[in-house]
Order: sequence, then C-alpha cells, then structure tokens
Amino acid sequence: MSKEIGENIRQIRELKGFSQEYLADKLGVSQRAYSKIERAETKVDWEKIKDIAVIFEMEPSCIVSFDAKLIFSKCSQTENTYSVSDQLIKQYEERIAHLEAEIEFLRGLIIKK
Repeated sequence: MSKEIGENIRQIRELKGFSQEYLADKLGVSQRAYSKIERAETKVDWEKIKDIAVIFEMEPSCIVSFDAKLIFSKCSQTENTYSVSDQLIKQYEERIAHLEAEIEFLRGLIIKK
C-alpha cells in the first residue's frame, strides 16, 4: 500500500471524527495494527480498503483518490463570513448524529455496570 493511501485513510478518519480505536474495533484488529495501516507499515489489500470504505460510508475508490484540498476548496470567503457547501453541512450533520448515537451507546454501557 502506498503511503498516500494510508494518509488518505487517516485524513478521512479525522474528518469523520473517528478514533483509531473505533476503526480498529470495527475492523477487528488492534489499535496498533490499525495505526500501521495509516502509517503504511502494513500492506493492505483491496478487501481491507473495501471494509474501511463501508465504515466510512463511501466508495473504496474515493479513499484511493481522496484529496482533502478538494473538500476545503468548497468553502469560499465572502468578506468576514464563510460560505460552506450543502454537502459539507450534510457531512457535519451526519457526524453529529453518529456522535449522539455513540454517546447513547456509551451511556447504556455505563448504566449496565
């Protein structure tokens, strides 16, 4: 796997607000093993990229061709305010919903103890 794909995975994970631990758990690997994926120290096959894409809710080819500059170029400065694309707003709303669900899940774990 090229270093670029590992970096793409890291950037997407961070944009989605996921921790390495979260991805590792979803992939069924240790956090250390997952970290090696992002640092391109572990060779990752297409099947693993497809598994990561499912977690990210995106196409595997989008991970391979991901460019963070394209996301941030969708914002334009107008005087002292910023205009944000509807797609970026939708992504943030989905992330908020994910975090709320995660909070509810964690609360459930605390209550069970």
